[in-house]
Amino acid sequence: MSGIYIHIPFCKQACFYCDFHFSTSLKKKDEMISSLVKEIEIRKDELNNSIVETIYFGGGTPSVLSVDEIQTIIDAVYKNHTVVAAPEITLEANPDDLSEEKIIELSKSPINRLSIGVQSFYQKDLKLMNRAHNSEEAKNCLSFATRYFDNISVDLIYGIPDCTNEEWRENIQTALSFGIPHISSYALTVEPKTALETLIAKGKIKNVDEEKAQEQFYILIEELAKANFVHYELSNFGKEGFFSQNNSSYWLGKPYLGIGPSAHSFNGKERSWNVKNNTKYIKAIQENTLPLEREVLTEMDGYNEYIMTGLRTIWGVSFDKIKSDFGEKYIKYLENQSEKFIEQELLYIEDEILKTTQKGKFLSDGIASDLFMIN
Repeated sequence: MSGIYIHIPFCKQACFYCDFHFSTSLKKKDEMISSLVKEIEIRKDELNNSIVETIYFGGGTPSVLSVDEIQTIIDAVYKNHTVVAAPEITLEANPDDLSEEKIIELSKSPINRLSIGVQSFYQKDLKLMNRAHNSEEAKNCLSFATRYFDNISVDLIYGIPDCTNEEWRENIQTALSFGIPHISSYALTVEPKTALETLIAKGKIKNVDEEKAQEQFYILIEELAKANFVHYELSNFGKEGFFSQNNSSYWLGKPYLGIGPSAHSFNGKERSWNVKNNTKYIKAIQENTLPLEREVLTEMDGYNEYIMTGLRTIWGVSFDKIKSDFGEKYIKYLENQSEKFIEQELLYIEDEILKTTQKGKFLSDGIASDLFMIN
């Protein structure tokens, strides 16, 4: 089984914190859609006839496309790949794109999961991040979406300057009040070369407080546990039966094909990524050339990647898998490196699987990097 990720590199406006590849000009939208369809055709053999179980529209803001444009891309996937009978097909969407009319149209299309970028229900937070929607639009779109879709995920951001812990709890409770079965939540991060970094440097926005972000992360865990959500990955919480199949496949090491500018692909042994430039991407595809770079993963790369993804999830890092896939040397190294974290009660071993404790969850990426094997 495998997945297909489709990157839609367009947004109405630029969020201050975003470092993903996108353009606020829609002039090349038609050419881009034609190129996405053509790349799907050119790369139809790359998954080695593996059956596709998930199709994910990310970005950017895929909801800027019309339902007909989305359907054109989905048709190309079905034409060139074998797809399971009931695939998970996700569309990332912003509240300002989700009118009731658009939601009804989407509900009649093959899209069966919406991932809605709310980020906050407070207007001051949305303004600070330069989001295109307002608080009222966020609530209205969820009212409409829950009438027509069962499988909905909401994105929320914690650690926003001047967002108090009380407001953060209220954000979580507001999302839950709509009966949402999945929440993805991320700390506000100051990425290099973003508007947020510049505004903080100029003193126009307060810097991110990591201590407060950590507090809000644990508030998130506490509130969602009360609501019977499973914390199945560092940033992802779902009711039983509503985990993201697409994202879970990444963490479990399944192959996936990335279509569109900046999209990444993985076939189990090799990683590739497309150029981060719309014009160059379109030109190359029109000339039947793949505008990508490839990298063959070494055994050590594979081990390090498994450690990183495994520690982020409830599935953890299996000593049996380390032994079978990488060998005894890696088992001994992992046992030695993890010892101090077990003593600090940040990691624990259960049924020969290494996992993070509640205290260790927020630090899992940093812990993983200390478990990496380095030449």
